[in-house]
Amino acid sequence: MSDPTTTSGANRNHLSSDVEIKGTLKFQNDLVFDGKIEGEIISNATLTVGKSANVVGEVKSKSVIINGSVQGNIDVAERVELKATAQLIGDLRAARIIIEDGATFVGKSEVSPNKSSAPRTDSSRPSAPEPAKKGVL
Repeated sequence: MSDPTTTSGANRNHLSSDVEIKGTLKFQNDLVFDGKIEGEIISNATLTVGKSANVVGEVKSKSVIINGSVQGNIDVAERVELKATAQLIGDLRAARIIIEDGATFVGKSEVSPNKSSAPRTDSSRPSAPEPAKKGVL
């Protein structure tokens, strides 16, 4: 059996199907999650939601690959992949979205190609400066 921390030279965490979490899950290295969570997932790495996983809550990450079930909004800096076995009920915001045939997605999607490298933690956006007005009002 290979060591999951040596895959591709990068650290990778794995939480198996017998893990249940209520609260916030934060991680720094890529994570494969196969358990159940009721709460928020926050990271600047890649989250892989396994086939047996059940996520109920918000996800904010660099990128997400979904094979299992997610009920909640997803906000990622780079890309989201909904695999054929995925079920997403919630809104999705990402720079790139890939949805395989067979995936279930119920919600709104927003594709924003100029997202920063870190996920947004609030809904405020900096406003663009108004163009200069000529003449007298």
